[in-house]
Parts: sequence; C-alpha cells; structure tokens
Amino acid sequence: MRFFNRITFQIPESVELEFILAGIGNRALALVIDYTVLVIILLVFFLTWTVFSTQLFNFFEGQNLGIWLIAIFFIIAFAIYIGYFVFFETLWFGQTPGKRIAKIRVVRDDGRLIGLQQATLRALLRPFDETLFIGAFLIMFGRREKRLGDLAAGTIVIQAQTPIASAILTISEQAKVLHEQLIQIADLSPLMPDDFAVIREYLQRRAGMSLKARASLSLKLAEQVVAIINLEKLPEAITPDVFLEAVYLVYQKPEFEARDFI
Repeated sequence: MRFFNRITFQIPESVELEFILAGIGNRALALVIDYTVLVIILLVFFLTWTVFSTQLFNFFEGQNLGIWLIAIFFIIAFAIYIGYFVFFETLWFGQTPGKRIAKIRVVRDDGRLIGLQQATLRALLRPFDETLFIGAFLIMFGRREKRLGDLAAGTIVIQAQTPIASAILTISEQAKVLHEQLIQIADLSPLMPDDFAVIREYLQRRAGMSLKARASLSLKLAEQVVAIINLEKLPEAITPDVFLEAVYLVYQKPEFEARDFI
C-alpha cells in the first residue's frame, strides 16, 4: 500500500477531484477514540441495567427472569454499539467523534455524502470486519482501502480537507442559526465535495469582488444549491450569501462553535 493513497472523483463537468484516502493509521486512531466513548456509554448502561434488573428480580422473586434479563441486556448493548456509529455518521455526514478528531470522513464511492442506509450497512458489518482483523487486512492491502462495510455500502474513507491558515472565512451569526434549520428541512446528501469546494472558494474570494459581481454570483450559486437539495426556494429573509454560508457550515462543522473556520 502506498503512503497517502489517493482517489479521484469524476464530476459531471468533466473535472477530476483528488482526495487522499484515510489510511489504516488514521482509521485506527478514530476507532480507538470511538471505542473509548463507547466503553463509557456501555459502562453507564451496565450500571443502570444492574440496578434496574436487581429491583425487577426482587419484585418478581421466584420467577425465572435471569435468562430473559441477560438476553435483553445483550440485545440493547448491541443496539447501542451499532447505533453509535449509525447515529453519528448520519448526523455528522460521515463522521463520528473519533473520525472528527482524526480528520477523516466517510463518503460514497462517487464522492457524495453518505446517508442512513450507508451508515447502517457499515455499522452492521463492523463486527465481521473486526473478527480476526479482517477489516484491517482489507484496508491495508486493498487498492481503495475498503473494509467489508465499505464494500457493501459503496463507501470510502477520505482525509478531511486541511485548512489553509491564510484563507480565513468568517461566518455570520444569521448563518450559524440557519445551518441548524437546514439540517432539519433539507437533504444535503446530493451535494458533492466539489459543490462545497465551489461554495468555499466563493466565500473566501467574495470580499475582493464588486458588489454587482458578488450579488450575481451568490444568487446563481444559491439557486443551483436550492435545486440540488430540492428546496422550493431560498428561506425567507435570507440573502444568498447567508444561505451559502449556512450550507457550507452544515458540511464543515455540524456542531459549529462560535468561531471562524476555513
């Protein structure tokens, strides 16, 4: 396997976009972090379940509840294990807490954001990938670094774009509010990485544009995004600039804190 294995996406405009695959090291780091969080969650569940089952067992003293309580415990624990990855990869567009810290992201084979279906398939096959380190071997020796979950879901794991210190992008307060609403009312999964790259490029360069050119370009970009994500129109009282800031913010930082970002 090469260091910094790369993947190329071909977009409709016949432009190729190149990304660096995450690699076994970054994915292992993300997994260690995620499993640390999972252990804490499962430990809290175990302690809570112990108290609950003890009370229930004493209440129904004399009845054979032990096997049922153990079975229910393992079912819920497995649901928490699977649900952790499904929840975060769906809500955070291909990232979990571990992936966010490791600066990697899951995307579809064509570069689009993943959805519930892809996240669920990846999570359900994770136990098989971890059996005898099958997933690790597939990642290390596969050309596109896919484990079983990635093969079934049609996904790959790439490195998140590295911020450029000299290109600071300021987000308005209105966009910070709007981006939370967009998560609820719009499906941004049809947008591809190049769409966000174009939006970012505009937001970084708009300060040097004339007012007329800026207004024309921002409106055109906003209308294209609205069409792609199947919104009827721009939200009322929202300018194209604010809308574009919010769209990019959803992709870049779903839980955006009050600061500037790239």
